[in-house]
Amino acid sequence: MSGRRGVAFVVSGPSGVGKSTIVRRVLEADPRIRFSVSHTTRKPRNGEVDGVDYTFVDEAEFRRLIAADAFLEWADYQNHLYGTSRRAVSEPLAKGFDLILEVEMQGAQHLRERLPGAIRVFIEPPSMPVLEGRLRDRRTETEEVLRGRLKRAEEEMAYAKQCHHRIVNDSVEEAVAELLRIIRDARAQGR
Repeated sequence: MSGRRGVAFVVSGPSGVGKSTIVRRVLEADPRIRFSVSHTTRKPRNGEVDGVDYTFVDEAEFRRLIAADAFLEWADYQNHLYGTSRRAVSEPLAKGFDLILEVEMQGAQHLRERLPGAIRVFIEPPSMPVLEGRLRDRRTETEEVLRGRLKRAEEEMAYAKQCHHRIVNDSVEEAVAELLRIIRDARAQGR
C-alpha cells in the first residue's frame, strides 16, 4: 500500500436495516477496504460463514477472550455476545487498508472512545414500519425477539445524532453509493 495508515469506518444501525447487505456490496466494489470480522456467541444464520461473516464461538471462549483483553469492544445484544477484536482492527489499518466495522449501537459507542479517529456512519430505515417488514421477511426470530429488536431500534435511532454521517436505506444501490462516497471523501481529505 502507499504507506498511509488505513481509516476505520464504524457502520451501525438497527437490526434489519440492511447493514450487512450494504457493507458486502461496498467491499465488492472497493478492493482497498477490509471487513473487521466480529466474534459472536449466536448461531450462524443461513448462508453465514465462520471467519467471514463472524467468528462464531461459544460463551466460554468469548469470556476467555474478554479476560485476555482481546476486544476493543464487546456487548451483550439480544442474549448473545458480540465483540471486535483488537487484532482484527490493528492489522489491516497498519497495512494501509481502510476498514469497515459493522457493529450494533453499544459497540459503536465504545469504539467512539477507543477508535477516536474512526468515521461513524449510521444506517437508518426509511420508517419503522419498513424496518418491521424487513425483520419479519427474514423469518429468523420469534415474535418476542422481533418485538425486542423493534423496541431496541427505536432507542438506537437516537444514537444517529452522534454519527458523522447518516444514510437512509430506502434503496440499497443508493445507500451503497453513499457509503462509497463517504469513503472516497475521507481518502481525498488525506485520512
